[in-house]
Amino acid sequence: MAVTGGLYALMAIGVNLTWGLAGMVNLGLIGFFAVGAYVSALLSLRLGIPIVAAIACGGMAAALTGAGLAVITARLRGDYLAIVTLGFAETIRITAANEIWLTNGSDGLSGIPGPFRAALNPELYNLLFLAIVVAMVALAYALAERLAKSPFGRVLRAIRDDEQVAAVAGKSVIAFKIKAFALSAGALGIAGALYAHFNSFIAPEIFVPLFTLYIKLALLAGGRGNNRGAVLGGFLVVFLLESGRFLIPLLPGLSAVQGAALREFLIAALLLLLLRLRPSGLLPEPRRTLVDYPRAGVAR
Repeated sequence: MAVTGGLYALMAIGVNLTWGLAGMVNLGLIGFFAVGAYVSALLSLRLGIPIVAAIACGGMAAALTGAGLAVITARLRGDYLAIVTLGFAETIRITAANEIWLTNGSDGLSGIPGPFRAALNPELYNLLFLAIVVAMVALAYALAERLAKSPFGRVLRAIRDDEQVAAVAGKSVIAFKIKAFALSAGALGIAGALYAHFNSFIAPEIFVPLFTLYIKLALLAGGRGNNRGAVLGGFLVVFLLESGRFLIPLLPGLSAVQGAALREFLIAALLLLLLRLRPSGLLPEPRRTLVDYPRAGVAR
């Protein structure tokens, strides 16, 4: 559960770059996650590439895919961008299900290697992988914070608030959108690669649109525009999703089907209550002033 929470946090940090800072609605998150997972899995399984290199390649493949999609959709906004990116994610899933020669179709890829899996028992392996995921989340958080406080982050917020004003100020709006999309997709791709190596199995039915909604909820609950909120929201959503598995069976007189339905209802109710009471999330985006940018005058 902690590893899953870390992966959600890593993805929420990536989404915060495009949605939280730049205001771009991307519903194709699971598509980039799948690209990273399949590229890393195939490189390590078919070509025997070391796991670290395979994960890096998965992240780069997702970043390039994100940049390509951003070039196509750079002039789209709001609902139109959301629809196109959702279609992209479904295209990736359907392609993975039908290109049997490459992805093994709906049977999926199994036996994906994990770091020191053969030498460790399951408990130690889980702890090792948790340490790896925590390190990746810490690195992503540090880089995202650096970007948010840099001239690059200020331009993204300007694009979010008023794209035309940013363009009049001399900023290349499309170029910044492409860069933000690529960086966000890269984080999602690395999360997908880590997921593949942790679980040792991936299949097309894993990469469904509901997964995208979970990451969106994580960022909403934690706080859009705040990287700390993204990390908190990732772990919070996993806690809400998984804790019900242990609590519902304690209620007497419920069948398995009724318990599952009640669990989904309670998760939705808790998230709605949270968003009603804290519409900006648990850790809202902090107000920034010139004091936060001592070198604002040299922004490029």
